[in-house]
Amino acid sequence: MRRQLLSTRKIWLTISLFSTFAASQSKRGLGDTGGTQTSDDNLLLSANSPISWYFTWSLYTSQYFNDSISFVPLIHGLDDASSDDLATNLDSLPVSSTHLLTFNEPDGTTGSGGSSISPKDAAQSYIDNVVPLRSGDGRTWNISHPVVTGSSQGLDWLTSFNESCWDIDSENGCPADFVAVHWYGDFAGLSWWLDQISDFYNPSSTTTGLKLWITEMAIPKKDEDDTISMLNQSITYLDGLDDVEGYAWFGAFRADKANDWTGDNVSLFDDDGGLTELGALYLGGKDNGFEKGMKGEGNDSAAVSNAVSMWAVGVAGLAALVVGMW
Repeated sequence: MRRQLLSTRKIWLTISLFSTFAASQSKRGLGDTGGTQTSDDNLLLSANSPISWYFTWSLYTSQYFNDSISFVPLIHGLDDASSDDLATNLDSLPVSSTHLLTFNEPDGTTGSGGSSISPKDAAQSYIDNVVPLRSGDGRTWNISHPVVTGSSQGLDWLTSFNESCWDIDSENGCPADFVAVHWYGDFAGLSWWLDQISDFYNPSSTTTGLKLWITEMAIPKKDEDDTISMLNQSITYLDGLDDVEGYAWFGAFRADKANDWTGDNVSLFDDDGGLTELGALYLGGKDNGFEKGMKGEGNDSAAVSNAVSMWAVGVAGLAALVVGMW
């Protein structure tokens, strides 16, 4: 039987030292693959941008971003969780970092970017290494449960994880402060998946709900119109949900750096660094002063890292995981 988890302690108010008030109140974030160029980053971080947070699929901040938006670290796998340097690495992060993601797609394979962890092993590591970070004499964190793939396999994994948590600690289980979510598909699927996750964590109307963060979302290999439509519907929907605190579109790169599985229409920038129509929409469009083709200031001659290419190989592996799961 599913047992009720501890409720969230408080809603995170994004701290932004240099961004506008509007941006600091925004739910919008991004996943930094490490392959953007200076001009692109400057546009993403510009004064009118609604981007208020980011993550790097790791415990380490981006070398391209400053502290103007909040960084959300991720304990990717078991090695990160058990590392003797975990507390030191977390303590070194900016004070605006208050939320901590755990175990990226443990139901997936390492080849698809997942951490490939059994529910039992994840529960033991979570209790031993992650839960203590919620309280204590030092720096404390709002922690998430592992973020699974948006699939029936992911929900099955969460069920087994939750059962293992209570088997290991019959009094507390695996407490969490928020839930991280991934979704690749159309808007109707996103809405349905969020309902599934909400029902899992908040099984009755009397349960105090855990807040949701959609840390990866996109619609793979659709034409430009369908992709823009999905994002437009999602933005309106997610901004209106009280139980959603943050969301990030997977596409903060140029079209020529997109992987084969997602296709290049998810990209916020075109090959030359101009905003795509999708990118302008994600940054708030003309209301915020962003239009298709707009470029940021900066020198693009610096070498671009191979991180996007490496991530492309990983994400491409998701095709084998997602196709046919439903």
